[in-house]
Amino acid sequence: MKSLVLLFLMVSMLGCVSTPPKHLDNLCHIFDEKDDWYDDAKDASKRWGSPIPTMMAIMHQESRFVAKAKPPRTKILWIFPGPRKSDAYGYAQVKDSTWDWYRKSSGHGWADRDDFDDAIDFIGWYNHISGRKSRIAPSDTYRLYLAYHEGHGGYNRGSYKKKRWLTDVAKKVSARASRYKQQLAGCQKRLESGWWFF
Repeated sequence: MKSLVLLFLMVSMLGCVSTPPKHLDNLCHIFDEKDDWYDDAKDASKRWGSPIPTMMAIMHQESRFVAKAKPPRTKILWIFPGPRKSDAYGYAQVKDSTWDWYRKSSGHGWADRDDFDDAIDFIGWYNHISGRKSRIAPSDTYRLYLAYHEGHGGYNRGSYKKKRWLTDVAKKVSARASRYKQQLAGCQKRLESGWWFF
């Protein structure tokens, strides 16, 4: 009996582990593989007015869709693992304080950073706040990503202007959002209909 209980617990734990999609460069393939994700992304888009390709491109950059992603550890004496650079965590790589702000102001007090539906809603919410605080258009993925990375205060001060590496990353995120948009246009009708092909 004990062995059956242990087996059940192990299977349950394995079932909770979420693996990233296999084809990160094609949004249709992502939504085909993760069949709940399209509805979650659509709900976040409707709620906050942020386009699905923009939100998904930001998430790709932040975690490559790894649920429990964390920043790499620093090195002590170039060998020993040290502390992490920040407490960012999850699909959207959100810091503790920012996540607390989201949970209090969005009405999602139960949200978890390693749940896709909560993380995509967070990105939509943050982009919505960027529109209000930094006057960035919902379709301007380049500037939305800069505000996402630097925070609204940093973005408004132009902190990114001295970070060539960051503006290069923001260009990549913007280009990915454009590709995702084209791909989604080719499969959105099918995703809406509920028919799945692999």
